[in-house]
Amino acid sequence: MTLPYDKFAAIVVLPESAVGQITDPDLRRWLERGVFERFERPRDPLQGVLGQLNRDYDPDGIAALRMWGQTGDRPTVWIAAADPVYLEARLDHLCLHALQPGLLSAEELGVLFDFLQEKLAGQERYGFARIGSHGYVRADRPMPTSSLPAAAIDAELPNDYMPVDKSGSYHALRGEVEMALHEHAVNLQRQAAGQPPVNSLWLWGGGYAPEQETLPHPPLFADEPTLKGYWLSKTGVVSGWPGSIDACLEASVAGFVAQPEPSGSGWVGQCLTELRRALKRRRLSNVTLLLGSRSVVELERSNNWMIWRRNPNLFEQLP
Repeated sequence: MTLPYDKFAAIVVLPESAVGQITDPDLRRWLERGVFERFERPRDPLQGVLGQLNRDYDPDGIAALRMWGQTGDRPTVWIAAADPVYLEARLDHLCLHALQPGLLSAEELGVLFDFLQEKLAGQERYGFARIGSHGYVRADRPMPTSSLPAAAIDAELPNDYMPVDKSGSYHALRGEVEMALHEHAVNLQRQAAGQPPVNSLWLWGGGYAPEQETLPHPPLFADEPTLKGYWLSKTGVVSGWPGSIDACLEASVAGFVAQPEPSGSGWVGQCLTELRRALKRRRLSNVTLLLGSRSVVELERSNNWMIWRRNPNLFEQLP
């Protein structure tokens, strides 16, 4: 059965940092007329997108989808994503800090993963690999992992998002990794330079890649590998971010899903201006903005004229 979705809708994934860059008063008023929803728990971008498309979301195997999106090939072994993090010890709890590519170079990550592979991958129990700016762990037996990436829970308490681990395999591996990384030269150099160390790996999305099938989806314009991997698993149309919403509109016959890549100081305003114009010209029926891991704003063509409907506290509720 073909699941329905609005074929003239646009779903656009924006980072939390984009909110602070929306400075144009006219665009802010337009967003304030949209329908706003904030989720109690964070979601990763794929979960948010699939919710808008009326598609099922399976948290198992998301890491394998991410690897699929990076390499173009379907992984055939059990894989978990291993995001580098800094666990900051505070007075009575730990705080997780995701170390994104801007905070950690691919070279540093490669050195650390090569070290973990040499140190902990004995007897083929585990395998550690770095692909670009992402890390992975292969295990010969499946184990529980978190369902969310580190970026989705940045600056939060990690215990709230750890998996139920009756076997103890998750905590055992995490403990081994943290002991191995404790005084690694890369971390000593980072600390000496005033940078946070990589003192743990956040393991999430463990599982096997699904079998490829054909399921209708709108075209995807994104470089984010998890979204790309999911689209490849459904034999969907996948293209990189073309540089503008207008370019997405030109390349698609109807709606689309896009994750813009930041470029310059005005990129957020440009995207929103082009989306608003597409609604006004009836090129799109509606626009859904996924803002960070918790917030959604839905906008329709009629929002341009609903001057009486406004949520003046919207930007206080956004991340």
